[in-house]
Amino acid sequence: MKRVFFYFGIAVATVATSVATTYVVMSHNTNSETTSVTEPTFADTPFRTNHATDAVFASSVVSTDFPDLTYAAENAVKAVVNIEATMSVATPQYIDPFYEFFGYPQPRSGGMREARAGGSGVIISEDGYIVTNNHVVENSNKLRVTLADGRAFDAKVIGTDPDTDVALIKIEASGLPTLPFGSSDELRLGEWVLAIGYPMQLQSTITAGIVSAKARTLGATANGYGIESYIQTDAAVNPGNSGGALVNTRGELVGINTIIKTSTGSYVGYSFAVPETIVRKVVMDLKESGVVQRAVLGISFRAIDQQFLDDMGETTGITTLGGMYVASVTEGGAASEAGIRKGDIILALDGVEVNESAIFLEQMSKHRPGDKITLNVRRGEKQLNIDVVLQNRAGERRLLTADDVDVAAALGGKFATASDSLCRELDIKGGVQVTKVTSGGLLARARIREGFIITHINDRAIYSTDDLSRLSDKVESIDGIYPNGRASSYVIIE
Repeated sequence: MKRVFFYFGIAVATVATSVATTYVVMSHNTNSETTSVTEPTFADTPFRTNHATDAVFASSVVSTDFPDLTYAAENAVKAVVNIEATMSVATPQYIDPFYEFFGYPQPRSGGMREARAGGSGVIISEDGYIVTNNHVVENSNKLRVTLADGRAFDAKVIGTDPDTDVALIKIEASGLPTLPFGSSDELRLGEWVLAIGYPMQLQSTITAGIVSAKARTLGATANGYGIESYIQTDAAVNPGNSGGALVNTRGELVGINTIIKTSTGSYVGYSFAVPETIVRKVVMDLKESGVVQRAVLGISFRAIDQQFLDDMGETTGITTLGGMYVASVTEGGAASEAGIRKGDIILALDGVEVNESAIFLEQMSKHRPGDKITLNVRRGEKQLNIDVVLQNRAGERRLLTADDVDVAAALGGKFATASDSLCRELDIKGGVQVTKVTSGGLLARARIREGFIITHINDRAIYSTDDLSRLSDKVESIDGIYPNGRASSYVIIE
């Protein structure tokens, strides 16, 4: 059965009649075995805030009173904004079936038209920085931000991160109300939270619910490199809530509302937010360098859950749940240089237990290349603490700049390492097969079709997706072969 996820955008076509639509993502639930992606210093930045630490009550204490949410609501709502994105979309071609039936030529030009999409955002600095979802501003030609007090400003995009669906935009204003960052790590199941946004074209709407779960993975990101560790709540959210605030009872930002799981197109009881830990790191990277400084460990892994024990327990000799099984180690990568081996079991990262892939990815997402982390590893009967210095996707410890290229993103598609049998059949040493082509990327522009096996980029041999992820130079040429044996070369002309 297909699982349907709705991003909370409202699209309004600017043709004769305005029609509300919702951006839909169809996704299969798949078991991912590979992935790899901490916290920068936030002192002296406009995003720094001091967290109030609540006392942890004993589990035996039972409160019969509902929490007072008025302080959080009345203050937080001032910092949540409406975002209207204007974009150009293709007009469907119209062909008169009467003339087509009799063989008369028909005009084929559909042309372009203007469309608008609506979402929400959160002001995080007095000088106009606003965090929202990537899918709210994606492909936009113009952004218009309306504040809670009715003032409106044009906005520019500072940076976006499709992997986490987070974007940072800015308006030219000062003295704005802001929403301080809280701590999503400190959220507890059952804790009250507020969802604030602009759903269904309504002005600043507030709903309340509880934290239903943490570290949820939905498989809803737009590419195979997405980082998902959602906060699940039962606060009502609907189309238009995208990019809005998830707020704790102290009025602090603990997440950015992003997705609803529904079969109807509107709220049916589940909503999901990107946690503050991920949002804060991405925002700081985009503000400072324009790109996300993603740290890479250099392993493929799989959570040791019941499915793992059923599938691989006998062959690996693992009988106990918990931890991340290291399925492979990239030669020359951060883990390899630190002495991590295939078959090791990672139990904790900097003291945080990692029994789910989402938790492991969230902890990794806090770090930058060059950061040192400590992994608690079980190897046979021994437990080891191993220090690892993280790398960037190019296999270096330096921070990336805006001139460095995310080649996989620039190509525009999804990729998989070509199978051994396919390589033998085509008489190639290896390659990366294109499993999906997305619009706007280099593959689509070059008219490269799905199934194509990339063997070289810029005359550099590509044997696996690891090789692809290590590239950071601008793509100038692509060489490869189709499954039918037809070799092709493409030169990218700007």
